[in-house]
Amino acid sequence: MTGFAPTLARELRLGLCARAEIINPLFFFLMVVTLFPLGLDPEPDLLRRIGPGVVWVAALLAVMLSLDQLFRRDYESGALEQLLVAPVALYFPVLARLLGHWLLTGLPLVVLSPVLGGLFALPAAVLDELALSLLLGTPILTVVGAIGAALTTGLGRGGMLLALLVLPLYVPVLIFGAGVVGRSLAGYDVDAVFALLGALLALAVSLGPLAVAAGLRISSGD
Repeated sequence: MTGFAPTLARELRLGLCARAEIINPLFFFLMVVTLFPLGLDPEPDLLRRIGPGVVWVAALLAVMLSLDQLFRRDYESGALEQLLVAPVALYFPVLARLLGHWLLTGLPLVVLSPVLGGLFALPAAVLDELALSLLLGTPILTVVGAIGAALTTGLGRGGMLLALLVLPLYVPVLIFGAGVVGRSLAGYDVDAVFALLGALLALAVSLGPLAVAAGLRISSGD
């Protein structure tokens, strides 16, 4: 695990210094979720049906908003090149980078989701399931998005290309994540869906950093 703890500490420290990179996605998430109930008919049944999907789509877009700068700062400063030639396996430094990014951008979305879900008249038990689905799903969004960010790091303006690369890959996570609450509201058991999300998370954590490292090498020309 050489490089894991120093990289995680550095990522958290830099993220806390560049507060705009944390606040902007969080503010976007808050605005999207809170404006939907204001622009729709305040019918509780309608709000309950669309609420989980709105929260999940807003979280997905907020994660995407934060991904473009994930590796670009290090690429421009030359720190990324030093990491690629360092005599350590890239798996753990990349995993630490992704964990730090999720702690700064994904975890706040999970914490806020029960509060914002209340705007859609969701029952208290369902709010817990919504938060748990995001707790399992947002790290997957971060890892998948990081693969696209790694491939587009060397491009001047790779935001649009990044969206085209990762949005199709986000669809299964979005369907299962938002579907948890819908199934729960309909009275179905959701343990199988949570198990599937957990399996996807395990797959993303185990293989995702390897794909990100390969993408960084491709974008840097190594």
